[in-house]
Amino acid sequence: MTWSLALEPLLPAWLIVAAGVLSVLLVGAGILRRQRGAWLRAAAGLILFLALLNPVALREDRDPLPTVVALVADASASQSLDGRDEVTAAAKAELEARLAEFRNVEVRLVDAGAPGGMVDGTMLFGPLGGALVDVPPERLGAVMILSDGQVHDAPETVEGLGHSAPVHVLLSGHDGEIDRRLVIDQSPRFGIVGENQTIRFRVLDDGVAETGATVRVNVTRDGNPLSSEIVSAGEVQEFSVDIAHGGANILEFEAEPLDGELTEINNRAVASIEGIRENLRVLLVSGEPHAGERTWRNLLKSDAAVDLVHFTILRPPEKQDGTPINQLSLIAFPTRELFSEKIDEFDLIIFDRYQHRGVLPILYFDNIARYVRDGGAVLIAAGPDYMDDGSLYNTPLSPVLPVAPTGTMTETPFHADVTAEGERHPVTRNLEGSESDPPHWGRWFRLVDVEEPTEGTVVMSGAEDKPLLVLNRVEEGRVALLLSDHAWLWARGYEGGGPHVDLLRRLAHWLMQEPDLEEEALRASARAGELVIERQTMAEETPPVLVRTPSGGEETVLLQVAEPGLWRATMPVDEIGLYRIEQGDRRAFAHVGAANPKEFIDARSTDAVLAPIAESTGGRIARMAEEDGTLDLPRIVPIRGGSAFSGSDWIGVRMTEASVLKGIVRVPLFGGYAGPAAFLALLVLLLLPAATWFREGR
Repeated sequence: MTWSLALEPLLPAWLIVAAGVLSVLLVGAGILRRQRGAWLRAAAGLILFLALLNPVALREDRDPLPTVVALVADASASQSLDGRDEVTAAAKAELEARLAEFRNVEVRLVDAGAPGGMVDGTMLFGPLGGALVDVPPERLGAVMILSDGQVHDAPETVEGLGHSAPVHVLLSGHDGEIDRRLVIDQSPRFGIVGENQTIRFRVLDDGVAETGATVRVNVTRDGNPLSSEIVSAGEVQEFSVDIAHGGANILEFEAEPLDGELTEINNRAVASIEGIRENLRVLLVSGEPHAGERTWRNLLKSDAAVDLVHFTILRPPEKQDGTPINQLSLIAFPTRELFSEKIDEFDLIIFDRYQHRGVLPILYFDNIARYVRDGGAVLIAAGPDYMDDGSLYNTPLSPVLPVAPTGTMTETPFHADVTAEGERHPVTRNLEGSESDPPHWGRWFRLVDVEEPTEGTVVMSGAEDKPLLVLNRVEEGRVALLLSDHAWLWARGYEGGGPHVDLLRRLAHWLMQEPDLEEEALRASARAGELVIERQTMAEETPPVLVRTPSGGEETVLLQVAEPGLWRATMPVDEIGLYRIEQGDRRAFAHVGAANPKEFIDARSTDAVLAPIAESTGGRIARMAEEDGTLDLPRIVPIRGGSAFSGSDWIGVRMTEASVLKGIVRVPLFGGYAGPAAFLALLVLLLLPAATWFREGR
């Protein structure tokens, strides 16, 4: 309860001022002439003037507001190391219990720094500000932070805090911690397939007095061992690697553990280099001209990433009409240059209705077979040529071909159809029009008969369910056999046409080992706070995958069928860093958030970041536990009106004097309230004029 005095004038202010000035002039003249009763007249005028001002006594009823203490608990990933989270939880519970013993103290719990929202680093002061948004600065008694000290949003100055309350920091962890970490300083994002790229990295031993120790670093590419390097800690190292294939080339560097180190999580680092084919070189060899000869040429020429070399056999050796060679406008087929000297420079060789007639010496077919086994690709778009004596199957190329011709041909209208295996294969899955039965595309009219395939995958069938498109892997290379030369009917729009561009382009890119068209692949990607895992397989079932989080946790994830041959799982992620997905000997990687997460750049407990804030606000920074994990928390002392908020074994809470107004009682001193003060004022008003009259009447 508090009292105060206020004025509530009965007349307008200008009128009261005018009356006061007039009274002073009249009374002042009497005093100067020393008239009898002048001083009584002055006192009576003063009382009347006060009555016009109407003084009022105010009584305020207030309730004191509680002092707010913010208790901030760091729940970041680095807090899970070395039992820090357990010690922090115990200290938090103990401090809550102690603060509960104080009268008129409100504890605000702030669980901050928890991995989530893809925030890079440990953020404590942002959540603290959000928790105190409704608390006036004068009500904040103290901020107690329980953390390992690795905080990445600490304000640079005290003014950035927004309050002047003491900040006390209680550190988890221990003095003298050591940790080894591997840091990639420079890595290219893209690289040309077949060319070398250089990656610069360092191994750092934090907290170790002697540097320069030799460390073994194992390097893997796409999960397969690549190299083992011996490096010196602290020195910049360079590692040169060739880009093996298109798409993501995942290089993982892992340093051997350091005895007694804090964690092995940051001993690994990953560099992802996107392999780009500078130009895909394709050799197209066409046999004698036919209606669909330009289908392949038009398709390949429309792709800016393809360098096409095209030869058409217009004059086979048996065609001798006596025309002199110097009068022919034909380019001789450079067989030796193409199939001996430069064959390995091609990514794909296409034989379009090519018939062996001695144009290409038999020896060169051995080169083509070797080229396939070493990683090359051959596509045969077959017609009647494949069933005749001049068939490519009757050459040394036959060991790499998936099926043998029977010597007959089926000539009847049919719809090309996707087989059950083809529905799961990326080349033929979801072709436009394949969802209906029969497929919603034009018919073909000719199909080369072949024996039952003993190897390879039949992804499309024709008349009488005979093989139409057969795909096969041969050691490191690939072969495709299209057993009809009527794909051009789709290109011409016959009976509505068909998806010839999608089919033929996918086929060509699968042969050239495009990563997105692999029939057996494990992929992972991160988007919008989720980890998306995909498993492409030709199998009817697929086992669960194991997901390893950046902090070392493991989780088994079941995959669900998304499409035929494609299994998918989506899981929310709440840690920034590298996720490793494993299924048997297959591995995939996905990086969430920043490339080099701050959380594990230096995982050691430290007071360097928060000590300036604590000292500037009069707070204290200390360890919350002994080396053996026993809690050693300072005493909590309430401070009223003091300037010191910490000592050698105690931390202070600045108690607030803020209160909330419940009500106000008005007590008029000259009227309106039948109390002693009003009667006394009325008596004075009556007695003074009477005394003036009595004195002046004598």
